[in-house]
Amino acid sequence: MGAFADRLLKLKEEAGDPSYAEMSARLGAAASKSSLASAAQGRKLPSWETAWEFVRVLAVDRLGRDPEETEREWRELWERAKAVPSPDDTDTDTVDGAAAPMAHDDTAEAGTAHDDGAKASTAHDDEPAPAPPTTAAEAVKAPAPSARRNRVLVSAMIAAAIILVGLTGFYLATTTGQDDPPARTPAKDDSAFVGDITYPDGSEVRPGSSFKKVWRIRNIGTTSWAGRRLARINTGPCRSPETVPIPPTAPGQTADISVQVRAPDKPGNCRIYWKMTDAQGQELFPDKRPVFLDVRVSAP
Repeated sequence: MGAFADRLLKLKEEAGDPSYAEMSARLGAAASKSSLASAAQGRKLPSWETAWEFVRVLAVDRLGRDPEETEREWRELWERAKAVPSPDDTDTDTVDGAAAPMAHDDTAEAGTAHDDGAKASTAHDDEPAPAPPTTAAEAVKAPAPSARRNRVLVSAMIAAAIILVGLTGFYLATTTGQDDPPARTPAKDDSAFVGDITYPDGSEVRPGSSFKKVWRIRNIGTTSWAGRRLARINTGPCRSPETVPIPPTAPGQTADISVQVRAPDKPGNCRIYWKMTDAQGQELFPDKRPVFLDVRVSAP
């Protein structure tokens, strides 16, 4: 895993060491800057989608390497890193037996206690012995202190048991017959790309022309969408609004999202990436691939 992250960092340095924000925005990586930064830290293996976007914008788009050969090479490196077990999976059995030497200390303490007992016995021998009961009746009337303590302890335990039984009966009487509330299923928020409604990838447009791109996505979660938008995350020759609204969409329903685009005046390629945000502009689904527009501007 660490070796894979090192290769990503070396590739980044070879491509001029751009910032992660530049890779995500200006260079057009289809991943957030936090996902790109996490991929190169080596703490955990990134998803293949995030790893490929990291490699693609540097090796293919910036260094001009062959896309298919580059993807095949890095996919093999990623699979090797995935096959290596994480260090967190190894067992460490160092706790058992750590306290075993304490038994020796207990023995020492017992010996000390024995010595103290011997001293106490010696001191006791110096004191006059208590006078024994003069009659058998006095001996019966004067129980030993340990016997009195035992009777008090037993009485306290019986009283505690009676109180516990009473509380248990009260609880059962007040809760019997009441239905338990149904368990709540946690809300799930998720989306799925359905397809391009207009201008599929590779479509041709005229220089300086205006056209409307439409995508269709589906709400596959359990949360209704309201106030959400698609936000543009890169720059390029084609002009468009920075954000476009997503219609309110209930779980299981689809939404058609449209954006008005103006092609540049000169021939070339035009690709724009978009990510979903909430009403406050916070990016959602950072690990998902963005939806995008990919057209060729061709001279008439």
